[in-house]
Amino acid sequence: MTESVGSRRQFGEGPLSRAVAWIYLLLIVELLFLLAILPGLIPMMLLLRDPSNIPLVALCLVPAGPAVSAAVYALHHRKLDLTDLKPGPMFWRGYRANAVGVLQIWLPLLAFLAIVGIVLTNLDAAGVPTWWAGLLGVLGGVALLAGVNALVITSLFSFRARDIAKLGLYFVLRTKGVALGNLCLLIVAAAVTALFSEVILALLGSVLALALLRNARPMIAVVQKEFVA
Repeated sequence: MTESVGSRRQFGEGPLSRAVAWIYLLLIVELLFLLAILPGLIPMMLLLRDPSNIPLVALCLVPAGPAVSAAVYALHHRKLDLTDLKPGPMFWRGYRANAVGVLQIWLPLLAFLAIVGIVLTNLDAAGVPTWWAGLLGVLGGVALLAGVNALVITSLFSFRARDIAKLGLYFVLRTKGVALGNLCLLIVAAAVTALFSEVILALLGSVLALALLRNARPMIAVVQKEFVA
């Protein structure tokens, strides 16, 4: 009788309990993510979709960097035990720990992408030849992919900002599957924003953060093995 009781699953270990834990985790992280990006989301909703507003859009996206980082941190350090779910404190711990480091990467990236966007949407006025516009677009894409890698790395590891930037670029080439997955996520994010609105994209924040984390597993493993003492 004792062995039979001892062999039973503990509370919170079954598939239904794990599913409930995941739903709860994603909901709480989503609510906190929305709260963190609210200062930028509200003014962005009021902006017209016009190239002249690109600098303002970049400014509105400033809170998104630390918010995504905190979501990645909370999901990475998740516990699916229903008796020990603490996504809220974990989210804010990641936010406080990584906000400064994230902004050191995020702000230059937004500034560069804003410049690229302004030039590409004003080719005639800028007098930029077509081949240069194509090259600038490729540079912007590579910078964005490297920035996404850097965002994940700085969310989970403690390195100097310039080293994180180098690692972000390095892993675009080292883990091509991760780069391709991130590109697909960015395309999905852009499509959701274009077809619906930035609000719908924001409502999918925790799900996209989880997809980003899952996709980055090979890169995280290499960083842990080769760059962490």
